[in-house]
Amino acid sequence: MKVSEAMTAQVVTANPGDSIQSVAKIMAEVDTGAVPVFEGGKVVGLVTDRDIVLRVVAEGGDIKGPVSAVMSDHVLGCHPDDSVADAAGKMASHQLRRLIVTDEKGALVGILSLGDIATDFGNKKVGEVLEDISADSH
Repeated sequence: MKVSEAMTAQVVTANPGDSIQSVAKIMAEVDTGAVPVFEGGKVVGLVTDRDIVLRVVAEGGDIKGPVSAVMSDHVLGCHPDDSVADAAGKMASHQLRRLIVTDEKGALVGILSLGDIATDFGNKKVGEVLEDISADSH
């Protein structure tokens, strides 16, 4: 199965200067746990609900601050024609729960998450990927 068949294609995005609170509101409104951050037409980061909890809420940070302060700027991706199995392997080897999906020109076309994989492959594959993601990397 190809990534294009499993990914979430309708993705909301943010700008680096958007407030953490505004991005959190968007996450709640569209029921997503991750929002790609764009600048100059390119993905420059990814902010997750976990980033917000660990880097803002847990540390008493400023929710009015820019999302760029809490986003992960190490974003890996895949392409729509890649196999879901290969993408899952990439998630496991890099301990990621989501991959940005871009076309050959680098334009965002979707996000592939563990939830997407679960929908199409079932809990066994997700369990295998989660086990690899959660493995002690020391």
